[in-house]
Formats: sequence, structure tokens, C-alpha cells
Amino acid sequence: MQYPCFLDRAGLVDLAIHRYFAAVDRKDLAATLACFHEEALFTIQTSFTTHAGKAAIERMFVDFFGAWETIVHKDFVTTVDAAHGRIAASFEAVLTAADGSVTRLFNTNFWRIRGERFQEVHVYMSGANVLV
Repeated sequence: MQYPCFLDRAGLVDLAIHRYFAAVDRKDLAATLACFHEEALFTIQTSFTTHAGKAAIERMFVDFFGAWETIVHKDFVTTVDAAHGRIAASFEAVLTAADGSVTRLFNTNFWRIRGERFQEVHVYMSGANVLV
């Protein structure tokens, strides 16, 4: 299904990278959730897991934020389809546990935008699913 998107190329990059990932890295739950529609879908394609609706996505992020001391997403490479409200980004995620151990993932996310927020997120993760 195609949704109307009210963001141009710069707005799509801003939403995905500067608002969403910046909020995740700060562990700012309210700002992270503000990027999603109420009935959004968040699917981790590589583990066949879907979180449906904002409440399920919130629970996922509460668990994710609690599991790691620090979260860093970096080295983004984006592809944008502004005409259809889509953006993809490949990046490195560096997750540090309380004991100092580090997990590095090389992931790709695909977003479908509805209006000015995420309607669908599809994640391809290089390792074990950390978004359970």
C-alpha cells in the first residue's frame, strides 16, 4: 500500500537519521516513539519478528534500552525515494553492555513513511536479534 508522504529528501533523512537514530542513541523513549504512527509495524526480517502497533514497539524499545549501557548507530549510507516516501539506510550499530562487552552489528533498515512518521520499518540484522 502506498501512503501519502509529506517529507522531501532532506526531511526523510532527517526523520530516519537525525531524529530517530539520534533519539535511540540517547535512549529517549518519547522522542523515539514520536517517529512512529500509532498502528506502525516494526519487523526484524532476519528473525521473522514483528512488533505491531505503538504499544508493542514501545515495549521493544524499553527492553532494548534497558539491555545496553550505550547504543551508537554510525556510518550511515542512505538511499531515498522521496516520490514514494521511502528511505533505506545501512549502518553500524555498536552496543555496549554494563560489563563493557561490545556487540557490533552491520544492519540495513527500510522505512515506509506515512505523512511525516514511520508506518513500516523493516530491519535486516547481521547478528542475533537484539530487538526482541
